[in-house]
Amino acid sequence: QVQLVESGGGLVQAGGSLRLSCAESGSIFGFNTMGWYRQAPGKQRELVAGITKGGSTYYADSVKGRFTISRDNAKNTVYLQMNSLKPEDTAVYYCVADQRILPPRYTYWGQGTQVTVSS
Repeated sequence: QVQLVESGGGLVQAGGSLRLSCAESGSIFGFNTMGWYRQAPGKQRELVAGITKGGSTYYADSVKGRFTISRDNAKNTVYLQMNSLKPEDTAVYYCVADQRILPPRYTYWGQGTQVTVSS
């Protein structure tokens, strides 16, 4: 059974940084694409960033230049380094994974980790 376990969320002041981690277990060879979604109160879920095994990346316009996604294929772990955080980045962040390359929707989801940015 596939599990995605996030860690690293918390409370930070605007302008600060956080690093999210997501460890995947249960897959045989790992997933071709891993990424991060977020959902703020009253808003739809938004794909924040995605990364393939080969290192191709996708970023939402709202986080380009501030967030960096990376992965360690040997550890089946994906990271999201978030810098210059803004109050509007406050959301629950979900780790996602899929065997397809940068798919429109992701098959596997973690439980989520709260990120709160205070002004």
